[in-house]
Amino acid sequence: MDVRIEPAWKERLKEEFEKEYFLKLSEFVKEEYRNKTVYPPGSLIFNAFNLCPFDKVKAVIVGQDPYHGPGQAHGLCFSVREGVPFPPSLVNIFKEIESDLGSRPAKGDLTRWAVQGVLLLNATLTVRADMAGSHQRKGWEEFTDSAITALNREKENLVFFLWGNYAQKKGESIDRSRHLVLESVHPSPLSASRGFFGNRHFSKCNDYLAAHGIGTIEWR
Repeated sequence: MDVRIEPAWKERLKEEFEKEYFLKLSEFVKEEYRNKTVYPPGSLIFNAFNLCPFDKVKAVIVGQDPYHGPGQAHGLCFSVREGVPFPPSLVNIFKEIESDLGSRPAKGDLTRWAVQGVLLLNATLTVRADMAGSHQRKGWEEFTDSAITALNREKENLVFFLWGNYAQKKGESIDRSRHLVLESVHPSPLSASRGFFGNRHFSKCNDYLAAHGIGTIEWR
């Protein structure tokens, strides 16, 4: 697996690349790309890190798996490429932004969030086509845990969005005396009406950043 990753992230994660679990993960991923259809494209596996350098991170949204349909995944959680229909969870995220901030985003490609300092981090960075969860428990979770650990340890006044039980469990180690943790149910249609809608996480994030002298995010 070709690990082309932003230099400051590479410095923080360099020990991970040398660990046995990551070497096994790399072999597994390379074999999958050789023999199966896997998303996102190989060049975009580390897209979240490359678009949002370590030193620029202001907020972190934690997802689970990349989308597993054709043309959807491009290395940013919840985001889809330009022209791709919005998946249901993204539709609900946009509904909440409209309710919270007054207007709804028009584009499903969330690159514009990433370049403003939002790390759109899936726990698992690859997936086999049409097989949700197919690359879980292969090592990606340990790698992305180490990224969260580095942010938690080295930075202050970050905002972590933890939507759903999976993300909340992944964020259990975050120091809440130094960072803002925003939790709710997942934006999936199965749960959004039980507390995602009305959580006002986007304005709460910006209020917190502004209170700490940090530039806010244009979510719309």
